[in-house]
Amino acid sequence: MPTKIRNPKSEIRNITRCPWPTDDLYVAYHDTEWGVPLHDDQKLFEFVILEGAQAGLSWHTVLKKRENYRKAFDNFDPQKVARYNAAKIAKLLADPGIIRNRLKVASAVQNAKAFLKIQEEFGTFDAYIWRFVDGKPINNNCKTMKDVHASTKESDAMSKDLKQRGFNFVGSTICYAHMQATGMVNDHLVTCFRHKQIK
Repeated sequence: MPTKIRNPKSEIRNITRCPWPTDDLYVAYHDTEWGVPLHDDQKLFEFVILEGAQAGLSWHTVLKKRENYRKAFDNFDPQKVARYNAAKIAKLLADPGIIRNRLKVASAVQNAKAFLKIQEEFGTFDAYIWRFVDGKPINNNCKTMKDVHASTKESDAMSKDLKQRGFNFVGSTICYAHMQATGMVNDHLVTCFRHKQIK
């Protein structure tokens, strides 16, 4: 049985990964979640909130706090989050387990309300969000990290539309990170074992 992989560049049984996972938490996320097409509304809402929380920070910082976020935000139930009042927001801002940024916490509540409106209009958030890639993942063939985009015309369109619908912390770069995380785009390097598996 192979030992735990701490160096993502190491090859065990000919496994090669993207270069960015730097510890076990990141490796597990890379190997099991990142780039996998996601169609569950509650999970999609989780990524909307977490990507917004990431703004200006590293994704690794957010991942380390993910379990705390799940507890603090009622397991990312948009119906519950949309009803958070000033007292609940104050409680969240006192919680050291999450990123205590007033704008980001208030944004989570606002985004939950906007999320519910999209569900009312389209039936599911999934049906709405996947329209930006015509319902099918975009498979890129990046050879190095320099080839990986920070934003695209699809993320630009998504950002513009989400903003018009009342969402905050949904700039094009954040939207593209959301697309990568939820499998709307496959940005695993061609040398990474997950690229072919997901494709």
